[in-house]
Amino acid sequence: MSRLSPAVPAEQYLADSRVLFYLSDAVTQLLEHKEEYTQFGLIRYFAEYFSSVKNGNHVLFREFNYIRATPHNRASFIRVFWRCFRQVGKRRDFLSVLEYRSLLQLLCPDFPLEVVQSATRIVLMDDATDCLMSFSDFIYAFQLQFYYQEFLDSVLQIYQDLLAGKSPNTVIVPTSSSIEQLHPAAAEDNEKMVQPLDGVEPSMLAECVDALCDRFKHSHPSRSCMREILEQTEKVSYYSFLMSLSKLESINQAVGALPSKAELLIDPEMDQELDKL
Repeated sequence: MSRLSPAVPAEQYLADSRVLFYLSDAVTQLLEHKEEYTQFGLIRYFAEYFSSVKNGNHVLFREFNYIRATPHNRASFIRVFWRCFRQVGKRRDFLSVLEYRSLLQLLCPDFPLEVVQSATRIVLMDDATDCLMSFSDFIYAFQLQFYYQEFLDSVLQIYQDLLAGKSPNTVIVPTSSSIEQLHPAAAEDNEKMVQPLDGVEPSMLAECVDALCDRFKHSHPSRSCMREILEQTEKVSYYSFLMSLSKLESINQAVGALPSKAELLIDPEMDQELDKL
């Protein structure tokens, strides 16, 4: 008879699964809409809430702070965005930054422009905001930017320090609260400091990024993926690094929200629903 693996401590399980976060949100939603929800019964309400969380539909039409609050929420939102607007890719339409932001705001009314612009710069490799992008190019860059936002912000600080010849050892790892307080104009100015033709030694960046992973508390791409990219070039810029990351299938699998690029426009279940309509 095989031995069972030791049980995960309750505190660790609650922290990893963010159960208390979802429970708190469920209670808050219940109190705000108690007349609507209580007529179905409390047991049914909580069952449907957590079923929605499990299925990834809970992020629809929620505020930005909620959809970015947990890795599961971020992955769920990326998947919902893909499923809702996959037809844009099937029609081979090319859209602008503002048009992609409008689509995102249909699902999250207060989705900030800054996040969309950051994803755009990964695709375009510069500060252009009026160029058109394909759906497939945008969505993988958006996935990387949105899911790993805190980590990428820290890498950007490290990269700018290396460009300026400074020691990156004093880089402050941002928290969710500090990013929320960051003024949009300041964030945009910060990104404008990075020019597409700039570059640093990949070995130096790799060493600093590896040290960042040791102390980083948020999600980040695997070290092997980042090391693989940095070993393939003699000079690397911030956006070329991010572009290479966004194209890795291993990154896509780690997030677990999107299919491979070959299957991006294939969704039989959604096609059946559209056929019914």
